[in-house]
Amino acid sequence: MLVPLSYNLRSLFVRRSASLLTIFGIAATVATVAGVLALQQGFASIYAESGREDVAVFLRPGSTYEGDSVFTRERGAYLVKGLQEAAVDEEGLPLAGIECFLAIRRFKLSGGETNVPIRGVQPATFAIRGDEIEIVEGRTFTPGTNEVIVGRRLTGRIRDCDVGDVITLNTTPCQVVGVFESGGTFDSEIWGDMDSILTALNRYGPNRVIARLADGVSLEALAARLKEDKQAPAKVLTERAYLSSQTTALSLVLKFLSGFLGLIMGIAAVFTATNTMLSAIAARTHEIGILLATGFRPVAIFLSFLFESLLLGLLGGLVGCLLTLPINGIETGTTNFQTFTEIAFAFRVTPSVLMTAVLFSLLLGLVGGMLPAWKAARLTPTQALRRG
Repeated sequence: MLVPLSYNLRSLFVRRSASLLTIFGIAATVATVAGVLALQQGFASIYAESGREDVAVFLRPGSTYEGDSVFTRERGAYLVKGLQEAAVDEEGLPLAGIECFLAIRRFKLSGGETNVPIRGVQPATFAIRGDEIEIVEGRTFTPGTNEVIVGRRLTGRIRDCDVGDVITLNTTPCQVVGVFESGGTFDSEIWGDMDSILTALNRYGPNRVIARLADGVSLEALAARLKEDKQAPAKVLTERAYLSSQTTALSLVLKFLSGFLGLIMGIAAVFTATNTMLSAIAARTHEIGILLATGFRPVAIFLSFLFESLLLGLLGGLVGCLLTLPINGIETGTTNFQTFTEIAFAFRVTPSVLMTAVLFSLLLGLVGGMLPAWKAARLTPTQALRRG
C-alpha cells in the first residue's frame, strides 16, 4: 500500500518557503545548462540546416576545411570544365564555380577585433544558389570591380558593414554596395568578385570548387573518380556534410561546458534538495511513526519521500525551462574553432534542449531525495513516535 500523493502535495504547500527555495535553486541550474545547450543547438543548426545535398564541395585532398584547401586556378578550371556530373544552365554550361576564402581582421562595433570570413565568388555561385541569396538592401556587386556585399548578421556588429561604407583589404578600398541574407552561415560573410578579392589580398589561388549535381548522380562514384584523378585530385563532400563537419570542435566545447556547469551547480542544487527533505523528515517524524504504525511499509515511506523530491526537481525543471525560453532567437556571435572565424547565430531552445533540461532536473531531484527517503524508511514506529 502506497502513501497517498495528496499527503506529499500538502506537505510541499505547508513548507512552501523551503520548497520554493529548492525549486528556484534547481531552476537556476537547469536554466544555465539549457542556455548553453541552446547556444550549441543554434551554432550547430545554422551549419547543418544551411547545407544542401545537391551541392558538392571540392577541396584539396587532406584538407579539413576550405581555409587550408588551395587550388591553382588551372586546376579549379579543369575541375569545373570536366564535371560531367554537374547540372547545366539554360545555355548548357555546368553549374559549377570557383571560390576563394580567407579570414580577415575586422573591428567590432562593441569593441575589440575578430576574424570575419571573406569569400570571393563567380557568377556561377549565384546561379547555383538560386533564390537562397536575397539582397535585402542595396544591390549585388558588379563582377570585375572592387565592390562587396555583406551578410545581414554583420551589420550592426562589425564596423564598415553598412551600404556605402568602404572596407579596406590590404591597401585596396572595397565599397559595400549591398546587404544579403541567406539564412545560413553566409550571413556572417563578406562576398566579392573572386578575381578582385584574390588580387586585393595578394593571394594566388582559390580554395574550393562548388557544383550543383545533376539528378541521379552518385556522390560516392564522383568522389572515387576524383580521388584517383591524376591532374586535379579532389576531396568531395556534399555541402551539408561539409558544413556539419565544421561544428565538431565548438560543439564539443559547449557540451563540455554545459556538463561542467551542470555538475558544479548541480551539486549545490542536490545539497539544497537534500537539506530540504532532511528538514521535512525532522519536522514530520511523528507523522512517519503514525504512517508506519497504521500499516504502511518502509518501501511505501521511501517511495513517498522520493516522489516528493522528484516533484521538487520536476517543478524546478519546468521553471528553469520557462526562464530559458526568452533567450530563444536572441542573436550572438562566437569563434568557430575549426575555421577561426566569427560566426553569428541565434540561441535555439529546441524540444531536445527542454527535454534534456527536464530529465536533468529529475536527476537532481532523484539524487537529492535518495538519502532522506532512505533515512525515513529506516525509522521504526517506536523511534518515530518517541522523537515526534
